[in-house]
Amino acid sequence: MTLPPFHLAFPVDDLAAARRFWGEVMGCAEGRSSAEWIDFDFYGHQIVAHLSANRGAEAANPVDGHAVPVPHFGVVLSMAEWEALVQRLTARGVAFVIEPHIRFKGQAGEQATMFFRDPAGNALEIKAFANPAQLFATD
Repeated sequence: MTLPPFHLAFPVDDLAAARRFWGEVMGCAEGRSSAEWIDFDFYGHQIVAHLSANRGAEAANPVDGHAVPVPHFGVVLSMAEWEALVQRLTARGVAFVIEPHIRFKGQAGEQATMFFRDPAGNALEIKAFANPAQLFATD
């Protein structure tokens, strides 16, 4: 099944820092940009860092023994891509909010996951499934 790309716009407080993080650390190709925003290719999806001083309140929800930051966004990768990204982020010294680990071990929806923040404090979750058919599994 081919999924259409999604579009997500999010606030940042420093476009140069966003360009370094999303381009160099995350490896996202840059698309169009202006003095106020930058488009990035996030695994085939269009994300846009918008310069903004307005940031919402942060919260967290308990999930599998961890305080998951809300709001957050991310992408589901293959296990090999996820493992390669863990290595790249670790080599670049990215601090994890929730260290890379396997969540729901032995249960429906077992997944590899990690949480970290971009320089503007936006929370990201990147995950992978050994069995991609488990993406929406309930039991």
